[in-house]
Amino acid sequence: MSANRVNQILNIKYPFVQGSMNWLTSAELVAAVSNAGGLGLLGPNAGQSSVTRDPVETADRFRREIRKTRALTDKPFGAQYIMGVPGLADPFSEEILKVIQEEELRVLMVLGNGKEYEAGQAKRFKDMGFTILWRDLNPSVRSALEVQQAGVDIYIATGYDEGGALPGEPIGTLSIVPLIADALDIPVLAAGGIADRRMVKAVMDVGAEGVYVGTALLVAEESPVSPVCKQDIIHADMNDLVLFKAIPTAWRCIPHKLAIELAELDHQGASGPQIAKRMSEVGDIRTAMLLGHLDEGIVSVSNAVNYVREIRPVKLIIEDMMRDIAL
Repeated sequence: MSANRVNQILNIKYPFVQGSMNWLTSAELVAAVSNAGGLGLLGPNAGQSSVTRDPVETADRFRREIRKTRALTDKPFGAQYIMGVPGLADPFSEEILKVIQEEELRVLMVLGNGKEYEAGQAKRFKDMGFTILWRDLNPSVRSALEVQQAGVDIYIATGYDEGGALPGEPIGTLSIVPLIADALDIPVLAAGGIADRRMVKAVMDVGAEGVYVGTALLVAEESPVSPVCKQDIIHADMNDLVLFKAIPTAWRCIPHKLAIELAELDHQGASGPQIAKRMSEVGDIRTAMLLGHLDEGIVSVSNAVNYVREIRPVKLIIEDMMRDIAL
């Protein structure tokens, strides 16, 4: 076992954690990551393609995906919890949390917003016995220190280079990671634009003890992303990506019909909620990336998309990215 604290805490070979990516994970992807020596994470809609509005049904589907993952790996894996707002717990998250407890998963990745009340929630999860990876949508030294004090085991510092919903402040990965790492006593994972061995080495050199990776795994053989979308990502260029504000903050996308329309609405002065409403009327990540209807949804990727150029098994992706990390 390596002396790396992330490896020790999570009982994994490599300090590599797969992004939870909501719809874009599955038992097959998560098991492949864990079998390759990283930590796989199930997103709340892992393995699904259809929408359910029922929290109990969502949780039942999640239970089946946990059990399917267990049939594919005997290595550690975890699941995501999405934080609600103060005094109003999200019913979907709470039902999923019950299932996570009942199925005895011990690693919980919490997606927070950097709000003051969240430290109390971190203590709640710690008291439940979870090993906690905490990822603030709006990372800051203040919020990181608060959740560290509450018992969080690993903090994920996310830079503006990421795909998906972007942080509230446009601070790059190589700026936010050392800022957070210097302030904390617990290990920090770097997230945002990490798609090859050079970025892994760079973030480790500035204080990270591991990486949290999404875009590089979207085109893995085991990824549930549509083959049409995988080819789209492989041929995408960072310089062509469009950026627009929408709930909760902003999105960076490959320029297909809907993404271009949303970026134009932003340019015309539409608000984040107005743009999010339009996106909900047409399509989203599930529509484009899972179902392959590229013009009817959005394909969100990180600034590192130029370094994602071939479909490979998860094992080869991880081994290549971890090649310079001493074990």
